[in-house]
Amino acid sequence: MKHINYIIKALFCGVFLSCVVVSFTSCKSYLDKAPDSNVAENEAFKNFKNFQGYVEEIYNCIPDKEKCNWCPSWNWGDDEVFNPEAYDRMTHQVDLGNYRAWTNGLCWLNRGNVPTSQNSFDHSLYPHAWYCIRKCNLGLENMEKYFYGSDEERNLLQGQMYFFRAWWHFEMMCYLGGIPYVEEAFSSEVPNLPRLSFQEAAAKCAEDFRKAADLLPINWDDTAAGVSTYGNNQLRINKIMALGYLGKCLLWAGSPLMENKDEGVVGASKGGAGALTYKYNTTLCSKAAEALGELLTYVESGQTQYDLAKFEYSNVYDHVRETGSSSCFSDIFYTVSQNWQMPGSVEAIFRGPSFNGDGNANNSNWNTSKVFGPKNAKVVAHDNVIHQPTANLIDQYGMKNGQPIYFVQDGRLVLNPNSGWDPKYPYKNRDPRFYHDIVFDGFHYVLAADVLPTDMKPYEYCTLYTGGDMRDVAISSQTGYFCQKLVPHQCNEGDQYYDWGHSLHCYLPYMRLADIYLMYAEACAAVSGATGKATNCSLTAEAAINKLRDRVGCGNVVAEVKAERHLFIDEVRRERAVELAFEGFRWCDLQRWLLLTEAPYNEKYSHEFERVKSDAWYVTNDPAKAEVANFHSESIIKRNLEAKHYWFPFPDKEVYLFPEFKQNKGWE
Repeated sequence: MKHINYIIKALFCGVFLSCVVVSFTSCKSYLDKAPDSNVAENEAFKNFKNFQGYVEEIYNCIPDKEKCNWCPSWNWGDDEVFNPEAYDRMTHQVDLGNYRAWTNGLCWLNRGNVPTSQNSFDHSLYPHAWYCIRKCNLGLENMEKYFYGSDEERNLLQGQMYFFRAWWHFEMMCYLGGIPYVEEAFSSEVPNLPRLSFQEAAAKCAEDFRKAADLLPINWDDTAAGVSTYGNNQLRINKIMALGYLGKCLLWAGSPLMENKDEGVVGASKGGAGALTYKYNTTLCSKAAEALGELLTYVESGQTQYDLAKFEYSNVYDHVRETGSSSCFSDIFYTVSQNWQMPGSVEAIFRGPSFNGDGNANNSNWNTSKVFGPKNAKVVAHDNVIHQPTANLIDQYGMKNGQPIYFVQDGRLVLNPNSGWDPKYPYKNRDPRFYHDIVFDGFHYVLAADVLPTDMKPYEYCTLYTGGDMRDVAISSQTGYFCQKLVPHQCNEGDQYYDWGHSLHCYLPYMRLADIYLMYAEACAAVSGATGKATNCSLTAEAAINKLRDRVGCGNVVAEVKAERHLFIDEVRRERAVELAFEGFRWCDLQRWLLLTEAPYNEKYSHEFERVKSDAWYVTNDPAKAEVANFHSESIIKRNLEAKHYWFPFPDKEVYLFPEFKQNKGWE
């Protein structure tokens, strides 16, 4: 009992004492030009300036997935592998089924716990969640007691706290399942808060997200309180963010894993969870569609500051935008030579603060920019850690005509006879996003090769065919691919984009507009297939997917796919894999669809082939048009996952918080 009480107090009381007395000793604010705030007990909540200063610390706690560690790890689905030097990281540990590794401090779930720090290494999800939830509850409880201000100011403050209370709960739930929903700022008593089911906890989250949406404006720039920070309110919680998470929360709650509960777990233990993969809770999905439809109606009618970024490139391989393009897809994820401007463009909806150019200006360059390319002769600097796309992910990118290359039938990939894909020309006429995101054989990797030392010059062009120099498992790619979606390939020793002078800034948004269209399409399709739509939005599920296809110049959903509900849901899922590739959503998607344990998603593979063209051919020709021979897949790792692997375990020392607080099944 002594041990239990200690953990309870640490979780709900002790770690939160700094919430009562908040002191921002630095004159630098967490968000750009936010109100400075030096507040003491009895002063923290008395006016908008002080209260907003109290809330600002919650923003500061949002983890930066890409820059929370020297070698960050956030892609745990079937989309990525690491090379051996990073086998201790979470990506590989998930492959091994060692989910307990999330507590070891090597990923964004549990890395650091210093709420006031402006170092991204000091912020992570699990410890900060409990801290920030109590901050929200303490603020809500003290608003009536101490606050004097306008109705608008009160709404802004309450809206932010309702949002964050739900957001921190929801983010934990995505990995741990149902948890207690904490709505009080406990001080010294031992709370009796049993675990809720995912759907029960999601209902609580949804209530708070709805309250936040009703209280908050679309844009803080249009409020009297936001005038003092005009033009710098992009990160502040608004109606669109709240609606987005309301829809996401409801869709997740209505997804097959959460809907089928024990039935799904039993199915997984027998290797048959996939049979339930199309069994959604249609009531919850309808509600999700309504929330997301409300958001998209605002966007489609031009009432928001958000839009889909343009996919307009004069050279897509090098991410060179067309002259005069007003926005750029690449800018969602990184900016170069833009004075450390935070990535996001017009599309990012929810982000945390990122401190490049302000305290940790070189965090993007120090490591994140160096974990995506080949380490042969150190043509990309630093250690031998490389995030590599699997061939699984490559096969998700369909053809420019809108056709998928494969269908999944009975746990197997079956070639689509109508796709037009030819294994002799595997990279020809692919979805345009493939050329933006993926580095493949023959790719011109180092543009400024003339400045390379002699030992690096052979790596100007990628040799990613079987037996090529860039297929060394230890220092190159074991899959046949590199990724440049989040970091440009010019981050190398010749082009030097990771030099200070290029002011490279990377940040991965938690939610962007494309994801809203995807979630809306899935929610509608779960109820009524391709023609499904919300009552408050003109878009059908099919039209929402086609918005993203039209943006990149890819063919619309084809007739044979949209004609049958299951096939269309598969196509929505494939679209998620492509559009959101490498952004950290794939594990949660496979999990909630009850596919983590199912073939072909439980095995990672490479692409193997021989070159037909000479090395010289690639110097003067488009590598997408190259002919190859004997193109096929080979297994890299089989993920022997069981029913228990649909949820992460709670930390061992914290599973006895209350008699009703149980460890996740299989991890006892």
